[in-house]
Amino acid sequence: MKLYHRLKPAVFLRRPNRFIALCEAEGEEVICHVKNTGRCRELLYPGARVWLEESDNPDRKTRYDLVLVENRGYTVCMDSQAPNRVFGEWLLSGRCLPGVEAIRPESSFGGSRFDFAYQRQEGGRLIRGFAEVKGVTLFDDDGFAFFPDAPTERGVKHIRELIASREAGYEAMLCFVAQREDVRALYPNDKTHPAFGDALRDARSAGVIITAVCCRVTPDSSTADHVIPVILDERRPAP
Repeated sequence: MKLYHRLKPAVFLRRPNRFIALCEAEGEEVICHVKNTGRCRELLYPGARVWLEESDNPDRKTRYDLVLVENRGYTVCMDSQAPNRVFGEWLLSGRCLPGVEAIRPESSFGGSRFDFAYQRQEGGRLIRGFAEVKGVTLFDDDGFAFFPDAPTERGVKHIRELIASREAGYEAMLCFVAQREDVRALYPNDKTHPAFGDALRDARSAGVIITAVCCRVTPDSSTADHVIPVILDERRPAP
């Protein structure tokens, strides 16, 4: 999926806060909006090669969005809006689940709001379901991915809501979208947020589909490529 159209290479300098980064592009220091509020310390360090998307809105306070970074020889998409777009395309393709007929973003269930609602046909039966998507940007030197990179009570809440939808008779899915193409498997980051890992294991026991997809990332695109294992019974320390 093509995501960007006006990209410019740059060098990361520093990040005064989670929303703003200072980068050097064409010999000029520029202020950029960071399209990921996570810590991303393993990705954004002084001297890292990054990609900026130039905005066509003249009224914006920042001219650029920081959307990609080079890491260990691979391009990593760190745009937090990209995983939902990639997942939506993958879900409709039928490669994620068979028989998907329609999807609807930002769909409510009770007092909850999920990233997607979908319906599909299987064996002559109509199945309705909900899906939550989590973008992954934390990786170790051996090609393993971890989520989350910081405590996320919101993420735990999403998992509990998926369990509730499953108990109400819907199909439910949690998909991790790993934004680097060499990822081997994904682990919950139990050290950083043990409650998230515990909720994930509860979701598996409740029948929630837990999956992860590895993306093929280029400077202007990200595409769901292949499924990777989500390992819940073995704990691996995150970087």
